[in-house]
Amino acid sequence: MSPLDVPESSVFQGGLIESEIEPMNELTIKRPDDWHLHLRDGDMMRAVLPYTAELYGRAIIMPNLKPPVKTVKDVEAYRQRILDCLPSSHGFQPLMTLYLTDDTPQEEIQTANKEGLLAAVKLYPVGATTHSEHGVTNLKKVYRVLEIMQKLDIPLSIHGEISDPGVDIFDRESVFIERELDPVRNDFPELKIFLENVSSKTGVVYLLSAESGLGATITPHHLLINRNNIFTGGLNPHMYCLPVAKREVDRQSIRKAATSGDPRFFFGSDSAPHRQVDKEKAGGAAGIFNMPTALPDIVQVFETEEALDNLEAFMSLNGARFYEFPTNPDTITLEKTAASVPVIEYISADGDRVSVFQSRVPLFWQVVRGLRRIA
Repeated sequence: MSPLDVPESSVFQGGLIESEIEPMNELTIKRPDDWHLHLRDGDMMRAVLPYTAELYGRAIIMPNLKPPVKTVKDVEAYRQRILDCLPSSHGFQPLMTLYLTDDTPQEEIQTANKEGLLAAVKLYPVGATTHSEHGVTNLKKVYRVLEIMQKLDIPLSIHGEISDPGVDIFDRESVFIERELDPVRNDFPELKIFLENVSSKTGVVYLLSAESGLGATITPHHLLINRNNIFTGGLNPHMYCLPVAKREVDRQSIRKAATSGDPRFFFGSDSAPHRQVDKEKAGGAAGIFNMPTALPDIVQVFETEEALDNLEAFMSLNGARFYEFPTNPDTITLEKTAASVPVIEYISADGDRVSVFQSRVPLFWQVVRGLRRIA
């Protein structure tokens, strides 16, 4: 049976596949980057930033704050707040994005690009996800901005879901690709686009059909859970994210893409912290905070899929090539332990707890060299 034809089980329980390949107990890769990260702001940012900065060389920072980061001044100010949380000697580099609205002027993009502030421009369809109420209502309204982005070679980062309430939530990615993404790619063939947090077999197949100019980030949680995990044992709000986890056939397709070494797929954690009180309420917030477990989870996936040789490409090489950045010059080393590694259940932030994503897969890999501790 093909991995793409796996029937949907009640819940994905995890577990390792036995292999005749000699096990690997130590692994050194180029320092990874995170190509989709939510740091939030204020006390929340101060709490979660160290989990990224100690391991990753760079991260694409999402602009959906309240209010959103939608002007050059907003970008400058937010970047400075991030840097102020780091020791002056620290090497972590936040890569900034601008929140695209119906009214974003071309001049704002040109100025930000001239000043070297932008790694990408972020498109949220209005109402599609957390803090997207200022997003784009109709893609035709931002064509003038896409024209200048194509000219200046600025990537477009897309939350690829349609916000039409008549579309089933599990089909929103597929419908977005058909109605919105494909026409934009036809109208702007030289515009570099990446589809964030690809979550469906349809999305993977579409990416594989693109010869150039289209990439996708993949999250740890979309590699590890399907939609049944959200409801098993009662509603589990800490498994709820957008794009929502889908069927087992979708999860298997995403795993195959991530572990293949294909340069169109690369790591984006979509680590999105929320206070526990905001997750565990009616209308609970969408988002999974996975940064403390993201790398061990992914290494475990690659080992299970017998693809550790492709781990560096996914974590450290493909995204940098897509964005035309050099790879990080330093490395990290991971070691496999005999006993499973303890995982923290939550961190404290903003006067409450923030739950850490817990998969059902025991973790045996941990970083032993290359950590950059910050105060």
